Amino acid sequence: MKDLYGREIEYLRVSLTELCNLRCRYCMPVEGVNKKNHDEMLTEEELLVAVKVAVSLGIKKIRLTGGEPLVKKNIIDIVEKIKMIDGVKELCLTTNGTLLSKYARDLKRAGLDRINISLDTLDPKKYNYITRFGNIEEALEGIEESLKVGFDKVKINTVLIGGFNDDEVVNFAKKTLELPIDIRFIELMPMYDSGDFNEKSFMPCKAAFDILKKYCDDEKISIEKVDAAKTHAVAILYKLENAKGHIGFISPVSCDFCKECNRIRLTADGKLKPCLHSSQEICIKGLNEEEIREKFIETIKMKPERHARLSYKDRSEAKRNMNEIGG
Repeated sequence: MKDLYGREIEYLRVSLTELCNLRCRYCMPVEGVNKKNHDEMLTEEELLVAVKVAVSLGIKKIRLTGGEPLVKKNIIDIVEKIKMIDGVKELCLTTNGTLLSKYARDLKRAGLDRINISLDTLDPKKYNYITRFGNIEEALEGIEESLKVGFDKVKINTVLIGGFNDDEVVNFAKKTLELPIDIRFIELMPMYDSGDFNEKSFMPCKAAFDILKKYCDDEKISIEKVDAAKTHAVAILYKLENAKGHIGFISPVSCDFCKECNRIRLTADGKLKPCLHSSQEICIKGLNEEEIREKFIETIKMKPERHARLSYKDRSEAKRNMNEIGG
């Protein structure tokens, strides 16, 4: 189904929970979330009906997010049932990776196609700081297990934070020489509540690329841009000489990709969002299948041409923290 600007909407991001076993500083407050009552959240049945409706309207790709989706008790069952819906071409999941050593094999068996793992530093102390109490070994074990069980498109999402991990750009990139993974550098987005960060924290992808290019020039290592077919991918891809994986740069702040945006979102409490950075939400909680269909159509038609300006001073208009929307 196309929106009012001719964009084919084919991608639904589904937040399964607002809860998380970490407290990343740009994502959620230290105390976690005010846990909603069970009856305020989508049931598994409502979630599956919503996905079924979305697919009937042309959605082909589903990404499960959170919070942390792997803290959802019935996560394997949800993956298996969504994968069985006729028309789902690609089922993906974004996770912090700390529970993957336990769940990766079962996720693979249930039919999950791809995994994205959030990892903002390779330093144990810095990891503990940015997550507020996390253990990096758990995340690294999760990456290892994902590759071991056969996921062949593992992507590492690294949020660029000036003064925090700008000195690790090269070390992250070099991981693509060692492992068949893609490292994707993502600009820090000025969400509703990201008060731990100052203006210098918002680092553009160009600055990260310049760091990497200088390293390659100094070491006489070739780095080439990857020509990929136009698939609404938001990352600009590069590859180091003899690398097993790619390096991507995603610039939602310095160079937004609204013209190519093909996605809508469903929050864990049953709100459809036409745009990550919009305060517009449409509730589907408690509705029947036909009513949900009408709300999906309404959401797609109200998708804005572009979101408002984003910068350190111009915060997102989402009115939610990232964990409440789905990363």
